Amino acid sequence: MPSDDKPLCTRQRLLESAAVLFAQKGYAAATVAEICQSAEANSAAVNYYFRSKENLYAEAWRLAFQRSLRAHPLDGGIGADAGAEDRLRGLVLSTVRRITDPRGHEFDILERERGNPTGLLAEIMRKSIEPVRRHLDAIVRELLGERAAERHVVLCRRSIMGQCMHLMHRDRAARKAAGDLHGQPDLDVLAEHIVRFSLAGIRDMRRRIESGEDDGRS
Repeated sequence: MPSDDKPLCTRQRLLESAAVLFAQKGYAAATVAEICQSAEANSAAVNYYFRSKENLYAEAWRLAFQRSLRAHPLDGGIGADAGAEDRLRGLVLSTVRRITDPRGHEFDILERERGNPTGLLAEIMRKSIEPVRRHLDAIVRELLGERAAERHVVLCRRSIMGQCMHLMHRDRAARKAAGDLHGQPDLDVLAEHIVRFSLAGIRDMRRRIESGEDDGRS
Protein backbone atom coordinates (compact mmCIF):
# COMPACT_ATOMS: atom_id res chain seq x y z
CA MET A 1 0.00 0.00 0.00
CA PRO A 2 1.37 3.45 -0.87
CA SER A 3 2.49 5.46 2.12
CA ASP A 4 2.04 8.87 0.51
CA ASP A 5 1.09 11.58 3.00
CA LYS A 6 -1.17 13.29 0.46
CA PRO A 7 -3.38 10.62 -1.12
CA LEU A 8 -5.48 13.10 -3.05
CA CYS A 9 -2.37 14.64 -4.60
CA THR A 10 -1.02 11.22 -5.51
CA ARG A 11 -4.31 10.20 -7.08
CA GLN A 12 -4.41 13.40 -9.08
CA ARG A 13 -0.84 12.97 -10.28
CA LEU A 14 -1.68 9.47 -11.44
CA LEU A 15 -4.67 10.75 -13.39
CA GLU A 16 -2.62 13.53 -14.96
CA SER A 17 0.16 11.19 -16.03
CA ALA A 18 -2.25 8.52 -17.22
CA ALA A 19 -4.18 10.98 -19.39
CA VAL A 20 -0.98 12.11 -21.10
CA LEU A 21 0.42 8.61 -21.63
CA PHE A 22 -2.86 7.05 -22.75
CA ALA A 23 -3.24 9.92 -25.23
CA GLN A 24 0.29 9.43 -26.53
CA LYS A 25 0.46 5.63 -26.59
CA GLY A 26 -2.98 4.13 -26.12
CA TYR A 27 -4.18 1.77 -23.41
CA ALA A 28 -2.02 -1.26 -24.17
CA ALA A 29 1.29 0.52 -24.73
CA ALA A 30 1.09 2.81 -21.69
CA THR A 31 2.25 0.67 -18.79
CA VAL A 32 1.34 1.00 -15.13
CA ALA A 33 5.04 1.20 -14.30
CA GLU A 34 5.68 4.23 -16.50
CA ILE A 35 2.49 5.94 -15.34
CA CYS A 36 3.63 5.56 -11.73
CA GLN A 37 7.12 6.72 -12.62
CA SER A 38 5.78 9.78 -14.41
CA ALA A 39 3.50 10.55 -11.45
CA GLU A 40 6.36 10.00 -8.97
CA ALA A 41 4.17 7.49 -7.20
CA ASN A 42 4.70 4.12 -5.55
CA SER A 43 4.49 1.22 -7.99
CA ALA A 44 1.42 -0.09 -6.15
CA ALA A 45 -0.39 3.26 -6.32
CA VAL A 46 -2.61 2.41 -9.28
CA ASN A 47 -4.04 -0.65 -7.55
CA TYR A 48 -4.46 1.27 -4.32
CA TYR A 49 -6.30 4.27 -5.73
CA PHE A 50 -8.03 2.76 -8.78
CA ARG A 51 -7.92 -1.02 -8.17
CA SER A 52 -6.90 -1.66 -11.77
CA LYS A 53 -5.36 -0.19 -14.89
CA GLU A 54 -8.78 -0.50 -16.53
CA ASN A 55 -10.39 1.79 -13.97
CA LEU A 56 -7.51 4.26 -14.23
CA TYR A 57 -8.01 4.37 -18.00
CA ALA A 58 -11.69 5.24 -17.64
CA GLU A 59 -11.06 7.84 -14.94
CA ALA A 60 -8.24 9.44 -16.93
CA TRP A 61 -10.55 9.86 -19.92
CA ARG A 62 -13.27 11.31 -17.69
CA LEU A 63 -10.78 13.83 -16.26
CA ALA A 64 -9.81 14.87 -19.79
CA PHE A 65 -13.47 15.15 -20.81
CA GLN A 66 -14.42 17.26 -17.79
CA ARG A 67 -11.45 19.58 -18.28
CA SER A 68 -12.34 19.98 -21.92
CA LEU A 69 -15.87 21.07 -21.05
CA ARG A 70 -14.61 23.47 -18.39
CA ALA A 71 -12.25 25.05 -20.91
CA HIS A 72 -14.92 25.16 -23.62
CA PRO A 73 -18.39 25.27 -22.03
CA LEU A 74 -21.14 23.50 -23.90
CA ASP A 75 -23.11 26.67 -24.66
CA GLY A 76 -20.16 28.30 -26.42
CA GLY A 77 -20.88 31.51 -24.56
CA ILE A 78 -24.44 31.76 -25.89
CA GLY A 79 -27.08 32.37 -23.24
CA ALA A 80 -29.97 29.97 -22.59
CA ASP A 81 -32.44 32.69 -23.59
CA ALA A 82 -30.98 32.99 -27.11
CA GLY A 83 -32.74 31.56 -30.14
CA ALA A 84 -32.27 27.91 -31.08
CA GLU A 85 -30.11 28.75 -34.12
CA ASP A 86 -27.71 30.79 -32.00
CA ARG A 87 -27.61 28.09 -29.32
CA LEU A 88 -26.75 25.53 -31.99
CA ARG A 89 -23.98 27.83 -33.20
CA GLY A 90 -22.58 28.05 -29.67
CA LEU A 91 -22.65 24.29 -29.17
CA VAL A 92 -20.94 23.60 -32.50
CA LEU A 93 -18.22 26.17 -31.80
CA SER A 94 -17.65 24.66 -28.35
CA THR A 95 -17.35 21.20 -29.91
CA VAL A 96 -14.82 22.16 -32.57
CA ARG A 97 -12.78 24.05 -30.00
CA ARG A 98 -12.68 20.99 -27.77
CA ILE A 99 -11.60 18.72 -30.60
CA THR A 100 -8.83 21.03 -31.82
CA ASP A 101 -7.49 22.16 -28.43
CA PRO A 102 -3.84 20.99 -28.36
CA ARG A 103 -3.89 21.06 -24.55
CA GLY A 104 -6.67 18.49 -24.30
CA HIS A 105 -6.31 14.71 -24.22
CA GLU A 106 -9.96 13.68 -24.53
CA PHE A 107 -9.97 13.16 -28.29
CA ASP A 108 -6.40 11.84 -28.48
CA ILE A 109 -7.41 9.05 -26.10
CA LEU A 110 -10.51 8.37 -28.21
CA GLU A 111 -8.44 8.23 -31.39
CA ARG A 112 -6.17 5.63 -29.79
CA GLU A 113 -9.23 3.73 -28.58
CA ARG A 114 -10.71 3.66 -32.07
CA GLY A 115 -7.46 2.33 -33.48
CA ASN A 116 -7.19 -0.42 -30.86
CA PRO A 117 -10.60 -0.86 -29.23
CA THR A 118 -10.73 -2.07 -25.64
CA GLY A 119 -14.39 -1.37 -24.88
CA LEU A 120 -13.29 -0.02 -21.50
CA LEU A 121 -14.57 3.50 -22.13
CA ALA A 122 -18.05 2.64 -23.37
CA GLU A 123 -19.93 2.98 -20.08
CA ILE A 124 -18.15 6.06 -18.76
CA MET A 125 -18.49 7.76 -22.14
CA ARG A 126 -22.20 7.02 -22.26
CA LYS A 127 -22.75 8.57 -18.84
CA SER A 128 -20.45 11.54 -19.44
CA ILE A 129 -21.77 12.43 -22.88
CA GLU A 130 -25.45 12.10 -21.97
CA PRO A 131 -25.81 15.78 -20.88
CA VAL A 132 -24.24 16.87 -24.18
CA ARG A 133 -26.68 14.69 -26.11
CA ARG A 134 -29.67 16.05 -24.19
CA HIS A 135 -28.53 19.63 -24.76
CA LEU A 136 -28.19 19.15 -28.51
CA ASP A 137 -31.44 17.16 -28.76
CA ALA A 138 -33.36 19.98 -27.09
CA ILE A 139 -32.03 22.50 -29.61
CA VAL A 140 -32.74 20.23 -32.58
CA ARG A 141 -36.25 19.44 -31.33
CA GLU A 142 -37.02 23.14 -31.07
CA LEU A 143 -35.74 23.74 -34.60
CA LEU A 144 -37.72 20.83 -36.05
CA GLY A 145 -40.99 21.78 -34.41
CA GLU A 146 -43.42 19.92 -32.18
CA ARG A 147 -44.44 17.40 -34.85
CA ALA A 148 -40.94 15.95 -35.10
CA ALA A 149 -40.50 12.33 -34.04
CA GLU A 150 -37.57 11.06 -31.99
CA ARG A 151 -36.11 9.52 -35.14
CA HIS A 152 -35.90 12.96 -36.76
CA VAL A 153 -34.08 14.38 -33.76
CA VAL A 154 -31.60 11.51 -33.62
CA LEU A 155 -30.80 11.75 -37.34
CA CYS A 156 -30.12 15.49 -37.09
CA ARG A 157 -28.01 15.12 -33.95
CA ARG A 158 -25.87 12.41 -35.54
CA SER A 159 -25.41 14.48 -38.68
CA ILE A 160 -24.31 17.58 -36.75
CA MET A 161 -21.88 15.73 -34.52
CA GLY A 162 -20.61 13.67 -37.44
CA GLN A 163 -19.66 16.84 -39.30
CA CYS A 164 -17.84 18.21 -36.27
CA MET A 165 -15.92 15.00 -35.71
CA HIS A 166 -15.01 14.42 -39.35
CA LEU A 167 -13.83 17.92 -40.17
CA MET A 168 -11.97 18.36 -36.92
CA HIS A 169 -10.30 14.94 -36.93
CA ARG A 170 -9.02 15.63 -40.44
CA ASP A 171 -7.58 18.93 -39.27
CA ARG A 172 -6.06 17.34 -36.16
CA ALA A 173 -4.44 14.59 -38.23
CA ALA A 174 -3.09 17.08 -40.76
CA ARG A 175 -1.52 19.25 -38.05
CA LYS A 176 0.07 16.21 -36.42
CA ALA A 177 1.52 15.08 -39.74
CA ALA A 178 2.95 18.56 -40.29
CA GLY A 179 4.32 18.71 -36.75
CA ASP A 180 2.14 21.74 -36.01
CA LEU A 181 0.19 20.73 -32.92
CA HIS A 182 -0.43 24.28 -31.78
CA GLY A 183 -1.58 25.85 -35.02
CA GLN A 184 -5.33 26.40 -35.06
CA PRO A 185 -7.70 26.37 -38.04
CA ASP A 186 -10.21 29.17 -38.47
CA LEU A 187 -12.70 27.68 -36.06
CA ASP A 188 -15.32 30.35 -36.62
CA VAL A 189 -15.39 29.62 -40.35
CA LEU A 190 -15.58 25.86 -39.85
CA ALA A 191 -18.25 26.13 -37.15
CA GLU A 192 -20.33 28.52 -39.25
CA HIS A 193 -20.17 26.14 -42.22
CA ILE A 194 -21.38 23.24 -40.08
CA VAL A 195 -24.19 25.35 -38.60
CA ARG A 196 -25.41 26.72 -41.94
CA PHE A 197 -25.27 23.32 -43.61
CA SER A 198 -27.11 21.71 -40.70
CA LEU A 199 -29.77 24.40 -40.48
CA ALA A 200 -30.53 24.02 -44.19
CA GLY A 201 -31.08 20.30 -43.69
CA ILE A 202 -33.17 20.83 -40.55
CA ARG A 203 -35.39 23.37 -42.32
CA ASP A 204 -35.98 20.94 -45.17
CA MET A 205 -36.76 18.13 -42.75
CA ARG A 206 -39.21 20.37 -40.88
CA ARG A 207 -40.92 21.25 -44.17
CA ARG A 208 -41.30 17.57 -45.02
CA ILE A 209 -42.60 16.77 -41.53
CA GLU A 210 -45.19 19.53 -41.61
CA SER A 211 -46.30 18.66 -45.15
CA GLY A 212 -46.77 15.02 -44.19
CA GLU A 213 -44.02 13.77 -46.50
CA ASP A 214 -42.00 12.42 -43.56
CA ASP A 215 -43.84 10.99 -40.57
CA GLY A 216 -40.69 9.63 -38.94
CA ARG A 217 -41.60 5.98 -39.50
CA SER A 218 -39.34 5.18 -42.43
